[in-house]
Amino acid sequence: MIARSLAAPSALALLATVAPAQEATYVGSAACASCHAVEAEAWEGSHHALAWTPPEPANILADFDGTRFALGDMSVAFRIDGDGRHVASVTELDGKTTDYAVHSVVGVAPLQQYLFETAPGRLQSFDVVWDTEMGTWFHLYPEDNPPPRDALHWTGPYKTWNSRCATCHATGFETNYDAQTRSYASTQAEIGVGCESCHGPASEHLDWARQWEPTRTAPPPNHGLPVDLSDPASFIDTCGGCHSRREAYYDGTPPPGTPYHDAYNLALLRPGLYWPDGQIRDEVYVLGSFLQSKMNAKGVTCTNCHEPHSATLRAEGNAVCATCHSPAGNPDFPSLPLQEFDTPAHHRHAQGSAGAECKSCHMPEQVYMGNDWRADHSFRIPRPDLSVETGAPDACTSCHRDQTPAWAAEVLEAWFPDSTHRGPHYGQTLAHGIENPVAAWTDLADLAGQSDQPAIARATALWLMGAEGTRMEMPMVEALLADPDPMVRAATVGALQDARDPQQVMRVAGMLDDPSRTVRIAAAKAMLAAPIAHLPAPMAQNLQRAQGEWQATMMSRLDYPETHLQLGGIALSMRRLPAAAQAFAEVTRLDPQHVDAWVMRARIAAATEGTEAAVRILARAIGANPENTVLRELLAQLEAPQPRGTP
Repeated sequence: MIARSLAAPSALALLATVAPAQEATYVGSAACASCHAVEAEAWEGSHHALAWTPPEPANILADFDGTRFALGDMSVAFRIDGDGRHVASVTELDGKTTDYAVHSVVGVAPLQQYLFETAPGRLQSFDVVWDTEMGTWFHLYPEDNPPPRDALHWTGPYKTWNSRCATCHATGFETNYDAQTRSYASTQAEIGVGCESCHGPASEHLDWARQWEPTRTAPPPNHGLPVDLSDPASFIDTCGGCHSRREAYYDGTPPPGTPYHDAYNLALLRPGLYWPDGQIRDEVYVLGSFLQSKMNAKGVTCTNCHEPHSATLRAEGNAVCATCHSPAGNPDFPSLPLQEFDTPAHHRHAQGSAGAECKSCHMPEQVYMGNDWRADHSFRIPRPDLSVETGAPDACTSCHRDQTPAWAAEVLEAWFPDSTHRGPHYGQTLAHGIENPVAAWTDLADLAGQSDQPAIARATALWLMGAEGTRMEMPMVEALLADPDPMVRAATVGALQDARDPQQVMRVAGMLDDPSRTVRIAAAKAMLAAPIAHLPAPMAQNLQRAQGEWQATMMSRLDYPETHLQLGGIALSMRRLPAAAQAFAEVTRLDPQHVDAWVMRARIAAATEGTEAAVRILARAIGANPENTVLRELLAQLEAPQPRGTP
């Protein structure tokens, strides 16, 4: 068994740094083990504990003993050098060969990934990984094996461990990116997801525990821990931050106990991330799908199904579902129907077969990172009758590949003729809204106002309205801005960002002091181009604070091309062309394949410096994107002879 020994300082301290001074400080998981031995034993060896480990031989599962991997003209030779280091000798598509020693190890199953330090402090996640089940090397993106000059290459900004991944694989992580030197001085209290990742810095708790035996001092609130996990709802905040597709508001780990929507902006059910009916499509890490479920609406949370310390299921197979979905039910959820589900009378498949597993129909899986199957956590009832309308896959034909969704719909109707689960679905509205939001506006607005529908679906409907959101009447606007869910309030503000009606603009301004950071930042964005010359003093102060929060969020991600694209857009909206040009230049430095940023640079140069400057920029752009027709067409337009008299 691969385990990170709690007693071995090297296993915890290899990459550890001193935590920043704060009211409570990190003490490390080893300090927790003596009193919490049962929990520590369950945690040690878990996927959380092994999320990030030192490059000790016991932690490295891959075969580095002279093995090789090749993909086209890119190849890797793996070896163990004379100092006992595990080394990958990488020959890139440009023919250059570089040796990289394994800096640290990510994960344990079903694949293991290795980090290389490509510059002092900068860690990059290598795309050639080890299949721990098959015992072979494989490439995560075999159909997209870019050269080193491409931003999607493993050495590029989208694979930088410090900013893209480490926060969720470490405890108390701080990215510490220096935009001036474009370097990292990242710190963490502990590599791996340790005790304090969930419970928060434990120094006060430890101080109390040490004096309890001789003094029997009464414990401080929550026993001195900053995160109170006694409330089941707190697990959305605690687990959701890492198990979601989101935009982070902090540099590294948010202050422990921060509510989710004060720490992150959750991705909506956008095309490419989700299917129109809300099924997972891209890698969205569970929370966005779980929030669509009836289980979430009824108060079910992560630890009802998952043991929090071992991160394993509380029971095997269908038994984990039967803890609630059975004739005995669960007194915590009194609305459950008390009946047998784990029977052929319900699932209509041979007992013990794959089709008889609850997850096969209600949690269809999709593979990510080559071999990692992950289940959709919306716990949806299969709706093959909607597949033609939404384009989404259905659970039935994912197994019965020789059949069609129409066949599956007929079978289900025959099996369950009295089912009440074949009514309208928000996926139909979202599918129509994606296709033509103007034509679907009425249905989108109707979905947005349905408080019994998942908030993430309602917020997506508002997002799809786009500029048409300003058509909403004030009673509807006021109801949505008072919605209890921050996603709905923020999406409503976003739908009003082009408002010119003074009453609507003032309602947006009224959200600048919303309790949720997500809503306040959305309001700050919406007010950027608001047609108001002067705000009352209290609103002006709220605007300044909200803009400060928005700015702090962007400043924490200055190594992201996306951040500079946003900064460029802001500068353009404020007619600050030099600042916009600088921001778009940083986008193209970080991501030379970002064509839109090159186009903006060229247009700004043409307006401020003349055609020759724009042509020089486009020549560089085409050098990085030789096949791009947009860039070539723009260059041809600029180089074309201008009609006489053209200014």
